[in-house]
Amino acid sequence: MEGAFAKASAITDQRQKIEQYKHILSTVFSSDDVVPAKKFIDHMLSDDVPLVVSRQLLQSFAQDLGRLEPESQKEIAHYTLAQIQPRSVSFEEQVLIIREKLAELYESEQQWSKAAQMLSGINLDSSMRVIDDKFKLAKCVQVARLYLEVCYARILDLKRKFLEAALRYYDISQIEKRQIGDEEIDEEALEQALSAAVTCTILAAAGPQRSRVLATLYKDERCSKLKVYPILQKVYLERILRKPEIDAFAEELKPHQKALLPDNFTVLDRAMIEHNLLSASKLYTNISFDELGTLLGIEPPKAEKIASRMIYEDRMRGSIDQVEAVIHFEDDTEELQQWDQQIVGLCQALNDVLDSMAKKGLAIPV
Repeated sequence: MEGAFAKASAITDQRQKIEQYKHILSTVFSSDDVVPAKKFIDHMLSDDVPLVVSRQLLQSFAQDLGRLEPESQKEIAHYTLAQIQPRSVSFEEQVLIIREKLAELYESEQQWSKAAQMLSGINLDSSMRVIDDKFKLAKCVQVARLYLEVCYARILDLKRKFLEAALRYYDISQIEKRQIGDEEIDEEALEQALSAAVTCTILAAAGPQRSRVLATLYKDERCSKLKVYPILQKVYLERILRKPEIDAFAEELKPHQKALLPDNFTVLDRAMIEHNLLSASKLYTNISFDELGTLLGIEPPKAEKIASRMIYEDRMRGSIDQVEAVIHFEDDTEELQQWDQQIVGLCQALNDVLDSMAKKGLAIPV
C-alpha cells in the first residue's frame, strides 16, 4: 500500500492525483479491513497530501463509511476522529459526516446515549463555515430526543420495570411520523421500539396486566414482521415454551435482561418459569409439586414457592394443598358465565322499559 501512496503522491496533476487516491480508497473499502483503512487516514493527514486533496478524499471516505461492517465502521470512524482532532478546524465538514454516520449506527443499535454523544460533538458554532439555524435546531432537538430515550423507556428497562418500559416503547412505536425541521424519525426506529416493547412484555411478570399488553401487541399487524414474533405468538396463546425456543429468544436479549437475581434465577429464567406456570394453570385442574417441578425444569419446592407467590399477588387463580402437595387451579369460566347472565338481565330490563314507554306513547330516544 505504501507503494500506491508514493505513486499517487508523486502525481503533479491534481485531478489525476485525486482519481488515483479514489482508486486506492475503493480497494480499501473492498477489503473491509481496518488496517488499510487506518493507513489511508494516516496518509491523508500527512504532509504528503495537499489540504485541498485530503479534504475531498476524506469527504468521500466519510460518506462511504456505511459500506463497512458495523464493528469495523465504529473502529475506523473513532480512529479517524482521533487523528483529525489536532486539525479539526480544517476538516469540520468531514467530522460532521462521520459523527452523523456513527450516531445513526448507534441509534440503530438502540445505544441512545452514544448516539447523542456523537451528535453533541458536532461544532454548530463554527466560524469557518455558515451553518443554517434550522440545521442547528434540528441537531439540538435530535440530541435532546436521544437523551430522553435513555431517561425514560431505557431506564425503566434497565431497572427491570419491564411492563412500564414496554408501554413506553409501544407509545414511541405508534408515532407514525415525527419531523422537526429536516430531521425525521424513520420506520426502522419505530420498528426497533416495537421490538423492544415485545421483548419487555415477554420478560414482565406473568399476570393479567401482562396479558392485556400481550393482546395489544399480538393484534398489532406490525408485530408479525418482527424477529421475535414467533415467541410473542406462543406467549400470547399461553403455550408452554420449550428450552430451544427460550434459548433462541435469549440470543436477542441484552445483558441486563439476562442478569442473575438473588434467588439464583436469571431475569429470563424467572419470566419463562412464571409464563409456563400460568400456561399450565390453563391446561390442568390440579398438579402435584413433583410433576410441576418436572414440567418447569426446577426443584419442586421452588415450583411451590413461585406458585404461592403468584397466587398471593393475584397473578394466578388457585390454591395450594400442602398436606397433599398439590396445587389446584381455578379458571374464570364460572365468573364469566355470571357476568354474561348479568349483561343479559340488564339488556332484558332495558327492553322492558322501552316496551313500557312505547305502550304509553312516549318518544323513545335513539
